Amino acid sequence: MRTGKITENALKRSVLKEIQTKYKGLKSAAVGSDCAFSKEKKVFSAVCPVSYGISDGAYYAVCKAAGALFCQGLVVDHVTLSVLLPVEFEERALKQIIRDAVAAARDVGVTYSGGHTETTGAVNRPVLTANAVGYQGGGRALFDEKPVAGQDLVVTRWVGLEGTAMLAKEKLVELSSRYPVPFIEEAAAFKKYIALRQDAEAAIVEGAAAIHDLSQGGVFAGLWEMGVRAGCGMRVDLKKIPIRQETIEICEFFELNPYQLLSGGAMLIAADDGEKLADALVRRGIPAVMIGSLTSGNDRILVNDDEERFLEMPQSDAILTVL
Repeated sequence: MRTGKITENALKRSVLKEIQTKYKGLKSAAVGSDCAFSKEKKVFSAVCPVSYGISDGAYYAVCKAAGALFCQGLVVDHVTLSVLLPVEFEERALKQIIRDAVAAARDVGVTYSGGHTETTGAVNRPVLTANAVGYQGGGRALFDEKPVAGQDLVVTRWVGLEGTAMLAKEKLVELSSRYPVPFIEEAAAFKKYIALRQDAEAAIVEGAAAIHDLSQGGVFAGLWEMGVRAGCGMRVDLKKIPIRQETIEICEFFELNPYQLLSGGAMLIAADDGEKLADALVRRGIPAVMIGSLTSGNDRILVNDDEERFLEMPQSDAILTVL
């Protein structure tokens, strides 16, 4: 099997099918929907693993697990973290992992309620898995809603934020051989955008029909998964996809495709009126732009000036070649 997130076919064949066969009352996560819930008890959950060799993985794991629920309009009750450590790991480093997890929970306004920690010879670097548990509150939830052909596609903030922040922090010395340190530090500060709660809540209030929090595989993977969830095609203008110059430069340095780079901090939104939604979010201080629309049929088209090509199935995240 390939490194990183498993393929869509493997997910459907060996994971989702097994769950759906054995638990008829459980609506499991699906392609394009990153949380699952128990039909009887109305309890929702989302899981986010981080196994990259980064120093603040717990922060990302907690923010992203909670964010998956926030993007469905749900209330997060608490977050836990499973920590698997190599045997040579030092206790002071473990303390920092927990501090990062607590800081992330504080930044998204949820309770960090503990988890599980152990050392094992099965790993050679920390493997962190955050689990967010929540429920439907009094507001509008999107979990049972699906995007449909005819709706517009909007992207918030900028794609590649998450991967850019990780690379800038972990590869500062290498990057400083080409770029000024302040430039790299600004890129590392993109971490501040990872907590999606306020962005997601604003998008739902302003009329989002469906939200996909972008992550592994970047915006290309997110677009594909949105199309799968909608069961239709799409037409997207590549040049309208918002991206920071820091991301372009750092991806160029490591020879990565920025559109296949970890994109936590950005949301892909389907809406009946994409321009209206984007304008409303901008007025709230959240950068947003309409990049295309969902179309009837199955063709998922990327347009780049006069050139058109088909969107491919999600690839392994570009960051895996560096971290």
